[in-house]
Amino acid sequence: MKLEYSGLKPVISEHGISFKDGKEDKFIYLKFAIDILNAIDHTYEQKRKYSHQVNTKPLTPNEIIDILLKYHPNLELNMNKEIESYLHHLNEEERMVENRTHLLDLEKKTYISNLQIMRNYKIQRAKNKIFYFHCIETIVETILKYKIKELDTPFNERFWHILQTIEGNLSEHKISSNLKIINEENSLKAMLTINIF
Repeated sequence: MKLEYSGLKPVISEHGISFKDGKEDKFIYLKFAIDILNAIDHTYEQKRKYSHQVNTKPLTPNEIIDILLKYHPNLELNMNKEIESYLHHLNEEERMVENRTHLLDLEKKTYISNLQIMRNYKIQRAKNKIFYFHCIETIVETILKYKIKELDTPFNERFWHILQTIEGNLSEHKISSNLKIINEENSLKAMLTINIF
């Protein structure tokens, strides 16, 4: 299992390859998601407030993998199954191009060549995304385990994105939550309030 930055989402056609601005690789969120997981996974005492400062020590991709493997020892096996499914999707994508009647043979060949050029790139993006969502699921499992009612993080684009993803995953468990920005001591924070009993 290998994690590394891939890049923006590619847009591939018979005309070439471009990249969709704003569709970042999930790899950039992993360090922050693991930081949240480390911050919330501990035994809680009643009526005690826990405060956590963001970890400024950069984690290597291998350290990130090792942390999540502690929670899910079979993670690599599960990810391999998911990647296998994604490879089937990539093969199907090429077959669909072959069957497009509105494209000339040269355009089909060019389109398929562009897909093949970007294949490893897309596979790495998929690995990062799958790993990211396993990390989010682990955070939600921890929230449910300890009945955590509030998550506060510094306000920035990466933490905000992660909290939105957590909020979506919680809703799949039929748990409502509310994400907002608060100003605390002249510092903006993102706060996710979780309606868990």
